Amino acid sequence: MTHKIVALMPMRHSSERVKGKNYRPFGDSRPLFQHMLDVLVSCPKIDEVVIDTDSPTVKEICAAQYPQVRIIDRPEHLRDGSIPMNNILLHDVDTVDSEFYLQTHSTNPLLTLETVQRAIDTFLANFPVYDSLFSVTKVQTRFWDQLGRAINHNPNILLRTQDLPPLYEENSCIYIFDKQTLLERRNRIGTRPYMLEIDAFEAVDIDNEINFQVAEAIWGVRSGEGSQ
Repeated sequence: MTHKIVALMPMRHSSERVKGKNYRPFGDSRPLFQHMLDVLVSCPKIDEVVIDTDSPTVKEICAAQYPQVRIIDRPEHLRDGSIPMNNILLHDVDTVDSEFYLQTHSTNPLLTLETVQRAIDTFLANFPVYDSLFSVTKVQTRFWDQLGRAINHNPNILLRTQDLPPLYEENSCIYIFDKQTLLERRNRIGTRPYMLEIDAFEAVDIDNEINFQVAEAIWGVRSGEGSQ
């Protein structure tokens, strides 16, 4: 069966910088990965949700609470932390057929259903003029390279940061692509990508311990628990 849109959420059992982060309690004590998973399974525009993992903990939770989610056992040769994500996605699309794929991460617990739906609607409305989509965060600050050279501003003309031409950070929250783009380019980002700007608070990605604490603080404020 070929789906219209399949959501992919790969995750490893081990984490180098934040031990066990994917299943560590977050916010309301749900494991971290469940926050993003609950968004995906509640999205009516997604036909199937797929988790690629080697984690027995994640598999056990999904078997008990998310029987509708398909689990792909990550093969041994794709379990090392240095393996590029595109290689893992190539394995996933070979396993689960779909016209389009949305990939996100378990480490984006603040991403909302509304933003996921907006991303899908935007991609479908603009395909194939734009062959892929990825989410970005607008940044307006003064950047310098490692040699002390100004990148996006003239040091002799001190503009206010809000007046600087914006740059856009790939925030790793959402990628949408078709199978052909991934297979031909071996990359989830095509030759004509649409950059979808999302709220900076939603875009917090947990890569280290301080990210985890910041994300929990934002979650607390947004859920109303932080003011109690």
